[in-house]
Amino acid sequence: MEGGRMGTAIPWQATWQSPLADYLTDYQSLIGDRRTAVTFGEVVQGIIGAGSLVCERIAVQSAVLAAAQDGGQRVSRLATGESTKRSQLDAAHLTAQLRQRGVAQLAQGTGDELWLIGDGSDLRKPYAQVMPGLMQVRALDGALVPGYRTMNVLGVMPGRRGVLYHRLFSSTEADFVSEPAEVQQALQTVSQAVAELKARLTVSWVLDRGFDDVAVWRTVWEQQERLVCRVQHPERLVEYRVGDTWRSGDLSKAKERLRLVGTAQTTMVVQRGRQTHAKEQVVTVELRACPVRLTYETNVRREGPGETRQKELWLVEVRLLGTKLEPWLLITDWPVTDETSALHVFRMYRQRWAVEESFKFTKTCLGWEEVQLLDLTGIRTLVALAWVAAGFLYELGVTLEWAEVQLLARLGGWVARKDNKPGKIVLTRGLRRLLDMLVTQQLLAAYEAEHGILPPWIAAWLGRQAPPDL
Repeated sequence: MEGGRMGTAIPWQATWQSPLADYLTDYQSLIGDRRTAVTFGEVVQGIIGAGSLVCERIAVQSAVLAAAQDGGQRVSRLATGESTKRSQLDAAHLTAQLRQRGVAQLAQGTGDELWLIGDGSDLRKPYAQVMPGLMQVRALDGALVPGYRTMNVLGVMPGRRGVLYHRLFSSTEADFVSEPAEVQQALQTVSQAVAELKARLTVSWVLDRGFDDVAVWRTVWEQQERLVCRVQHPERLVEYRVGDTWRSGDLSKAKERLRLVGTAQTTMVVQRGRQTHAKEQVVTVELRACPVRLTYETNVRREGPGETRQKELWLVEVRLLGTKLEPWLLITDWPVTDETSALHVFRMYRQRWAVEESFKFTKTCLGWEEVQLLDLTGIRTLVALAWVAAGFLYELGVTLEWAEVQLLARLGGWVARKDNKPGKIVLTRGLRRLLDMLVTQQLLAAYEAEHGILPPWIAAWLGRQAPPDL
């Protein structure tokens, strides 16, 4: 070895199909030329490495894009479609392919149920003024700020999770119809995507209070699917049973007929007693339920005549004892007649809480709220690319062997303890360190190939030579 030289240096290249490259082969049918294929793969890797949707930061996390003078511009041109005339890398095609991948993942799962978790998340841009199509969305403190709305659906089975729907929209767009119309599009698109799975699985939508809407429930039932939905409108008129008689009233009145059907213990992140911060701990849960009947019109938010129908439902209250959380009031078409059936509904909505962490993970660990483009198509595409990256990260714990998961987790700072499995954030942090190493190897090899030797101090840091005298 002479100075910082290690013989003839060549750029690092994988001699095997990396897990990310293997994952991205599903998207090759959308790509029309080699340059776009390279940029696409480097952008997804860059999003994971940077944890950001800022084009320049994405480029820095790719040796290929970082070596180019216009790396950030290449990311931007791919997102806006300027450099992809022979490809179909817009948000609609990317999310359709992501949905197909998600269905394939779920088809490999075990069990006899599929839970569809719907979520309407806001992409907040509180300081943006000139980004296109901005609308008013709610900040965490309840104030109105500029941003966009998104509709997302994840499919969940034991040991399996798949992204089945994502769409970013704004009420200021010329072709915008309404938010309920966006929800209906999501319900129907996902139902069609999982149609073959419905032959062997019972499909249930698990929805938050924003979906407390008869039009939503009607569509779910027409699709021969079930639902569990948190109640937002306790004033909704129903019938409830008093003895052998059905009486008319609202859900608030029906609550008086709730009876205790079971208790359970679960681990949740909550704040109890005098605790100053929420933390993960065991919580005792009380479950109460009573039957109700809902009468509704099938043409809610539809043109033309409809029919009057009646549906037997169950009102379920979940009390998280010893916490500062208000009880969950749920409505479901799953019969809740005993502790076993009550626990089933509780686990379904409890799973929704876990999935909300996935949405939070996509926002925070992949930085989708950092997107900065003056083109709405580009914004949609970059956010869709973040979901493509998220789909890969969701599969990490499923597709990797335990030894690989452990090593990634250790790179991410995980300490092995009993009942302490590494989560997505830790695995992502470990993956970023691994990607940083690969990018560093590529950049160092390229520098050596161009200059023949590394700068003395860099070579010394790498242990290739003694540090120079001062």
